[in-house]
Amino acid sequence: MNKNNGTVMKLAQTALLAALCYVSFTFLQIKIPMPGGDATSLHIGNAFCVLGALLLGGWYGGLAGAIGMTFADILDPIYITGAPKTFVLKLCIGLIVGLVAHRIAKIDESSDKKYIFKWSVIASVAGLGFNVIADPIVGYFYKQIILGQPQEMASVLAKWSTATTFVNAVVSTVLVAVIYNALRPVLLRSGLLVKKEAHS
Repeated sequence: MNKNNGTVMKLAQTALLAALCYVSFTFLQIKIPMPGGDATSLHIGNAFCVLGALLLGGWYGGLAGAIGMTFADILDPIYITGAPKTFVLKLCIGLIVGLVAHRIAKIDESSDKKYIFKWSVIASVAGLGFNVIADPIVGYFYKQIILGQPQEMASVLAKWSTATTFVNAVVSTVLVAVIYNALRPVLLRSGLLVKKEAHS
């Protein structure tokens, strides 16, 4: 496969994963209303961001999550104000997962199933663990400084966000471990898994 065809395939796969992020967050979430008309939610949208980073590399996976989840926020009246924060955080999740999986562990160069499974889980935990810490903290200051929300309301939302983000991270890690390790060999055999670039 030449470079141009590989890039087109990666972009198409990124678009597909962005759509999965959007659909899973928009239609499969359990929304928990918060004081002041805000909300937090249980969802698996981040799983497809992580899956994208494992399959395609950090930048592509991060962009899939950032684009898909940001569109989901923009089209939801409750979450629309948080769209910029979502874009940055989801991009960071992808970049961290890509860094651990492809730069550190180089899983795309291995054929050892146990090694790949172990490092796909470690990479998922790294990216989603970052989100568990960053989402409530960034959200707290974003709500206060950018949106002018009272400190008490921002604090309550941050505490609930910590809990839901942790649950989301655990569920997403299990889901990604199963899907990625089942999907990877199939995509390799079919020629649909494009080799990552060094900067992925």
